[in-house]
Amino acid sequence: RMPDAVVGRHVVISRGDRVALKDSDFTIPQGAITAIIGPNGSGKSTLLHAIANLLPISGGALSVLGATPELSQSQIAYVLQYTTVPAGTPLTVREAVAMGRYPTLGFLRRPSADDKKRVQQAMERLDIAHLADRHLTELSGGQRQRVYVAQGITQDHAMLLLDEPLTGLDINSAKTIDGIIHDEPTRGCSVVLTTHDLEEAKAADHVILTSGYVVASGPPAQVLTPDNLATAYGLGSLHAKDDDAPLFPTEHHDHGFDISHNAHDQHGHGHDHGH
Repeated sequence: RMPDAVVGRHVVISRGDRVALKDSDFTIPQGAITAIIGPNGSGKSTLLHAIANLLPISGGALSVLGATPELSQSQIAYVLQYTTVPAGTPLTVREAVAMGRYPTLGFLRRPSADDKKRVQQAMERLDIAHLADRHLTELSGGQRQRVYVAQGITQDHAMLLLDEPLTGLDINSAKTIDGIIHDEPTRGCSVVLTTHDLEEAKAADHVILTSGYVVASGPPAQVLTPDNLATAYGLGSLHAKDDDAPLFPTEHHDHGFDISHNAHDQHGHGHDHGH
């Protein structure tokens, strides 16, 4: 069995004076899809930030790709949920995607034929090649999100981190990005995403359930139990009355469709991608 991509032991993460994640143990497997799920403010994004070396840990030990987050940072592609383009920046889709090559290029070196090919392939994978010369300001939210994912995968990366990548997207953008999420592990990349959607978490290979600390980390069936969910969502013993009752308030399903089922049926590859 391959060593885990991420191992956290007694990890504590603070944001300013506030402890955002209390003493937590968790792992993230190599070359698989890991979903981090939990209520708002439960530490999901905090955990992604720490893995990406955007937030230091204030206690415990965090190993990412066999090293410290600082040393692994260059191998991680991170797609934030709301990457903002400064208003009035005349940036085309191609230019924005090409920014993913900057860590390798430095700002001054000319992009090589290989760089240009990588940019073109990323645009094709995200179905935005036809928009290459359009400015970001002209795009819909879903198209823009596809640009940022393309920018992420254009980098040299062993791990792809996505903050709520499917929330609030049109169905075409969500299916396209869901396709990337499932394709990356076939290329040996570990994918880690935060989500509000229980179905999306169930469809992952591995789940981390957060509630100000990591309640559980492991395969979906072991982690997403009624007891663990009640602990994370503070629902007490609600689930005892009716096992089939929805455990989540409906506000979590605000994208209006169930991407995990749709997308998996379409690609015909639910959990069985290369394990």
